[in-house]
Amino acid sequence: MTGRIAFQGELGANSHEACTNAFPAMQPVPHASFEEAFEAVKSGDCQLGMIPVENSIAGRVDQVHHLLPSFGLKIIGERFKPIHFQLMANPGVKLEDVKTVSSMTIALGQCRKLLRRLKVATEAAGDTAGAARQLADKPDPTRAALAPALAAQIYGLDILLRDVEDEHNNTTRFLVMSAEDQPESPPFTAPCITSFVFRVRNIPAALYKALGGFATNGVNMIKLESYTEGGVFSATFFYVEVDGRPEDLALARAFEELTFFSEKFEILGVYPADPFRSRG
Repeated sequence: MTGRIAFQGELGANSHEACTNAFPAMQPVPHASFEEAFEAVKSGDCQLGMIPVENSIAGRVDQVHHLLPSFGLKIIGERFKPIHFQLMANPGVKLEDVKTVSSMTIALGQCRKLLRRLKVATEAAGDTAGAARQLADKPDPTRAALAPALAAQIYGLDILLRDVEDEHNNTTRFLVMSAEDQPESPPFTAPCITSFVFRVRNIPAALYKALGGFATNGVNMIKLESYTEGGVFSATFFYVEVDGRPEDLALARAFEELTFFSEKFEILGVYPADPFRSRG
């Protein structure tokens, strides 16, 4: 697929790497915020968006769950990306000269063992790739940055140490977003995921009753998360992911029961499960 793909962050960020790995023929386009990335897809400036929704260590990206229903975009795919951090510095800088390391707060936290071993000061940056760019803009022989390998390539930095994260199973899940429905349905034999949101009616035990159909029909629920709408605690939405497609009889019956007890229900996407899920 060709065209432009939006992501949040700076050039060289993990999201940039995810775009390049998943869609090498597309042009990655950076945006300062998730809202701007969503708007770029909605307006047609970009054909796709690559948005992180959860990390195996840091948990879910809360902002994204609020934006998914409001922009009217469709989820057409998912990708899992192993996250690796590289310690990088200006050309010629030696490891023993480094006194301060900068990066995004989450990245610093995920590389604590290395930072303690080096006995360096840390400095928070808004973005991993941004820390690398700042180092390239203002060279300093006493400073280094933690960022993806792509950032070192883009900003002309040397990698002093590779894959320095504490947990090597650190993985981020991305959703692929489009303003249009997927042009072709996933193959019938392919494992699929259906994502949707709903809000229950104001009746006793509504949530219990709304979800009961998934259990009685044997539908596997992968994810169930709640979030409030507009800062009002009484307006609670639920974001759900289940195995299967809406036309599957079991899921169709579960949806029928769900909608009876819900005042709002919207399918956000039906897409193939990433093969990464089946790895041991």
